[in-house]
Amino acid sequence: MKTIEEAELCFPQLLNSSCRKTMHPHSVSMLTYIILSSISLLTVALNLLVIISISHFKQLHTPTNLLLLSLAVSDFFVGFLMLFQIVLIEGCWLLGDFMCAVYNILNYIVTSASIGTMVLISADRYVAICDPLHYPTKVTQKRVQMCVSLCWMCSIFCHSLLLKDNLEQPGRYNSCFGECVIIIDYVAGLVDLFLSFIGPVTVIVVLYMRVFVVAVSQARAMRSHIVAVQFSVKVTAKKSEMKAATTLGVVVVVFLVCVCPYFCVALTGQDTMLNASSAAFVISLFYFNSCLNPVIYAFFYPWFRKSIKLIVTLKILEADSCDSNIL
Repeated sequence: MKTIEEAELCFPQLLNSSCRKTMHPHSVSMLTYIILSSISLLTVALNLLVIISISHFKQLHTPTNLLLLSLAVSDFFVGFLMLFQIVLIEGCWLLGDFMCAVYNILNYIVTSASIGTMVLISADRYVAICDPLHYPTKVTQKRVQMCVSLCWMCSIFCHSLLLKDNLEQPGRYNSCFGECVIIIDYVAGLVDLFLSFIGPVTVIVVLYMRVFVVAVSQARAMRSHIVAVQFSVKVTAKKSEMKAATTLGVVVVVFLVCVCPYFCVALTGQDTMLNASSAAFVISLFYFNSCLNPVIYAFFYPWFRKSIKLIVTLKILEADSCDSNIL
């Protein structure tokens, strides 16, 4: 029989060096497990549908949708990483120091790639709305592929470099067995904060403010009675771009609301220290954003609803299904 003291330890066999569990009422723990597990499974499943839809159907192979694909991939990994967050509900990391370092580095990489993709989405909508005549020549499939690849490579390189000490000596900052802590020194933390949050968010806000101003001016022009027939045709052609800008604007706003608390926590410390257990709320809020993105697509994009129907009914397995008309 275990004593009460041993039952409260992450590793009962290590009485003098084990961390203590974070004790919660059984009902609270079960509710937390159910909620986080549900969000994790929904995030993985919904983003997998986005990935399959954009990858499979040729009509969806557009520069803008390629950016949505990149965002869905990062959101998919967020949903997968959330499973590790569930492990930390009781405050114990049971997967070893190396896996702790890998988990946190992947967290940083995915977060950075998501924000980088948001910047690219904002730039795409800026060009589409503010310079529509040159959009087809400026924003091509190859250029977007190159930008997305650079975004992911830079994220992987920068955070592998910033966190290499934690990866070379896993668990060096842990005070007891069962803890999962990584530390970035002050200067590196500031660089990461600027590159991963302050800089990108500033660019996103500035670009979307400009898009908003142009959208308002176009709406006024559409309501004007003194409009040439040629201009009316151009405005009609822009309606789809305006709708896309609105949808992606919602995605960006929701993203900022969910991710800002995560970085505000980083701003409060003298050293950027992330204890995965104590930061559960802000991390979970960031994870929840990844579940919301596909819901936003389903609400605004008819093509996503059509593609889900084809996927669920297994019609995508039919010959030439990739050429289906879903727009």
